[in-house]
Amino acid sequence: MATARHGTADGTDVVFHVHAVSKTYQTGDVTVAALRSVSLDLAAGEFVVILGPSGSGKSTLLNILGGLDTPTAGDVRFRDHWLSQAGDAGLTRFRREHVGFVFQFYNLIPSLTALENVILVTEIARHPMDASEALRRVGLTERRNHFPSQLSGGEQQRVAIARAIAKTPDILLCDEPTGALDYPTAKLVLDVLAQVNQQLRTLVAVITHNTAIAAMADRVVRLRSGEIIEVTRNAAKARPDELEW
Repeated sequence: MATARHGTADGTDVVFHVHAVSKTYQTGDVTVAALRSVSLDLAAGEFVVILGPSGSGKSTLLNILGGLDTPTAGDVRFRDHWLSQAGDAGLTRFRREHVGFVFQFYNLIPSLTALENVILVTEIARHPMDASEALRRVGLTERRNHFPSQLSGGEQQRVAIARAIAKTPDILLCDEPTGALDYPTAKLVLDVLAQVNQQLRTLVAVITHNTAIAAMADRVVRLRSGEIIEVTRNAAKARPDELEW
């Protein structure tokens, strides 16, 4: 059976090329297919939302895009980086130089201030943004010297975003970034992600089970049982403050 190509519009700057990617896991005698022949192109400057229920393969796809995991079959290319053939050292270099991650739980170091948490990343990045500037972009200049325990959940998530964008990554991968937040706080975090996408032209990919977030995307990728079942493009993107769930 031919593999479907879920690409971008003609003339776009495709930076990610995913072709016929499958991922299986072995649990005892049981083989679990997390992804089944997934093909997808992602373009520079896009805001992409990847939707699907638990177990649909969202996190597996995100981990493969971010070089945290490798496919069982198929090819993944980021510009001139063949991630499916890179090896551990190559994937580590790819993550360090090109990818920022934002997870549902913030993974901040509790003994460091917000500023110090961001500085840690700038020390290993090739072309880092100033840590204070990264915090300014997420609206936390006045909280820069506070420790994580002194920050709300939304503020901690914004520090995590500042830490990610301080690397000036080509792509920002977000795994349920609003999953642990209440509705008003989630909108603030989504607004920060939208600003990063628009102002820095960073490719942002958000995986979520929250269908309301799809309205703010350029494209929406829907997964079910490890397969892409639909890709749609929004004619007009909603602002985060217009979302309802």
